[in-house]
Amino acid sequence: MNLIVDIGNTSTKLAVFNGREKLSVSRINELNCKELEKELSGIRVKSAIVSSVKKLPPFISDLLFANIPFVHVLSHKSKLPFKIEYETPETLGPDRIAAVAGAFSLFPGSEILIIDAGTAITYEFLSSGIYKGGNISPGINMRFKALNKFTEKLPLVSTYDTYTFPGVNTIEAITAGVITGVTYEINEYIRTFKKNKTDFKVLLAGGDSEFLKGKINHQTTYMPDIVIDGLNYILEYNAT
Repeated sequence: MNLIVDIGNTSTKLAVFNGREKLSVSRINELNCKELEKELSGIRVKSAIVSSVKKLPPFISDLLFANIPFVHVLSHKSKLPFKIEYETPETLGPDRIAAVAGAFSLFPGSEILIIDAGTAITYEFLSSGIYKGGNISPGINMRFKALNKFTEKLPLVSTYDTYTFPGVNTIEAITAGVITGVTYEINEYIRTFKKNKTDFKVLLAGGDSEFLKGKINHQTTYMPDIVIDGLNYILEYNAT
């Protein structure tokens, strides 16, 4: 069995694979030793991979290395099946590497734009097995928080399922401004990258992807677990 530990900015995903078969995925707001021990109990984990966008808590390394024969901590030095042309690979987030790996495992010869709409929105471009680079933009909640923090009177918007366009009050004006801005941004990224390309795919992932997928004007493939799938692919690639 393979254990995947994906530590993000706001939550942690834990997944168990049997080879390439995904058996379970769970999300934890705050990972602790008890939760990790619970995940390890009852299954025989032979390999594990850890991806963290934050400083890795020591208890995770201690617990995994003490109980699992092969543990890989993802970094820019990891063995990867694709080429990276990023000028500063040491600053490339492991979640971004994993998303590209997940896309490569499914469509190795295609030109792919991976959009991961989470705390930040990342845009990664993969062309014929070469990672060309990508962009980073504030995510939906980050935009709401910024409007509240850096102004004196604008309130913090916490729910955004319904709103009018244009907004008819301050809450709806903020909501419509942020959501419409994100939607326009994503649509324009797709239009720009897709231009003059025949075999072009767009993969949509991240915590806000389900909310956004119906607002995009282009064909996309909804893959909320692309990072998890990519981590398992990298683990298998490094364990051989």
